[in-house]
Amino acid sequence: MSSKFWFLTKQSLKKKVHSKWFVIVNILLAISIIALINIQSIITFFGGDFNQSTEVFVIDLTEVSFPIFKESIQQLMNDEKDQSGEIIVKNTEKTEQEWEKSLESNQVLIVFLEDSDFYVKAKMISKEKIDNNTYQYLLQGLNATKMSVSLMKENMDAEVLSAISAPINCERVVLDEKKSVDENMELIMSTVFPTLILPFFMLIIFLVQMIGGEICEEKTTRSMEIIISNVSPKVHLLSKIVASNLFIIGQGILLVLYAIIGFFLGTKGQGFAVSSGVDSLLSTLMEAGFLDKLLHFIPSAFIIMILSFLAYSLVAGILASMTTNMEDFQQIQTPIMLILLLGYYLAIMAGMFEGSSFIKVLSYVPFLSCFISPSLYMMGQIGIIDIMISIVLLIGFIFFLLKYGLRIYKIGILNYSNEKIWSRFAKAIKSKDDSKTPF
Repeated sequence: MSSKFWFLTKQSLKKKVHSKWFVIVNILLAISIIALINIQSIITFFGGDFNQSTEVFVIDLTEVSFPIFKESIQQLMNDEKDQSGEIIVKNTEKTEQEWEKSLESNQVLIVFLEDSDFYVKAKMISKEKIDNNTYQYLLQGLNATKMSVSLMKENMDAEVLSAISAPINCERVVLDEKKSVDENMELIMSTVFPTLILPFFMLIIFLVQMIGGEICEEKTTRSMEIIISNVSPKVHLLSKIVASNLFIIGQGILLVLYAIIGFFLGTKGQGFAVSSGVDSLLSTLMEAGFLDKLLHFIPSAFIIMILSFLAYSLVAGILASMTTNMEDFQQIQTPIMLILLLGYYLAIMAGMFEGSSFIKVLSYVPFLSCFISPSLYMMGQIGIIDIMISIVLLIGFIFFLLKYGLRIYKIGILNYSNEKIWSRFAKAIKSKDDSKTPF
């Protein structure tokens, strides 16, 4: 019996790996992942420039605004670690009319003028529309310059002027740190975490479609009758599940490999040096404690991921046994996809349910726990004990599926009735099967 099981498993795995679909999809995935990781270099290669400097030329008719404006912009650039392009401020002797004829796309002209009512005013001239981030920096610099010039013209002491212009020193005290989600963590949960669980979400979709599609194909071509005449339905189902899960795990490893290749190409083989943006993100992750929690959670995450693959593949295989055509196969996918989407969006919106018992209970529910539990754990709303409870419940559910799902599979695998698929499924549940199950 074991030889037949491994034979079916190998044949199913070979069929998936040697297919043109597998090769084409992986080529596209590799290109897409590597391209996304190196998108900055690609756009730069085709003429774009993320780090293009903006030259700001100043005509200062007030005779005091230029040095203040330049210092303000430099201070803003120093405070902003993630600034993609530098702003260079220069004084100029050319007239406004001369600059209007020679301004280039990466140049801005600012003219400071006297104003009897508001001390100083400015005119900003550019050839094209200014990037919104650059415009906001220039506007902040202009506002700071106006305030400083106004105070200076009122003959205020330099030290007093400096004290007034300095940003407020605000000490932050959080009395209830356990229930307060740090702003950095909120940013991470809304951006980084969805990116991490998206590949897992997609792999489950592939797994469900793969098992369901293969069983449906064998039934529609009537090759199922030949297979079942040689092996038991139990061996047939388990071989499909093992082969499909091995394939999906291998596909997940390939995705990680593509990402590593992308980072390696992005750094031109000089180790895993990262850009300032990525470095800033990593610093934020460390400050929020995300990386430490992630490292502690990896073993549990791996277990819950594998168990979820098994649970979803069992359900997909059991439901697919009732299909007789591709229309039936589309119907059985609908409830599974709805559950997947529910789990994915609940994981993303977990921060909105902070302290809620409802979301904590959902983290124990099989099919949903693989999405919600990691999210709640990273936010500190549940602990490792809760993760263990989710794993135990998931294992129990898998045993339940094996014990009672095999009965449905045995009945449905050779059922070619013209009844509606859900009617056939309901009758299979109600029917009695006196044959022994493995549990």
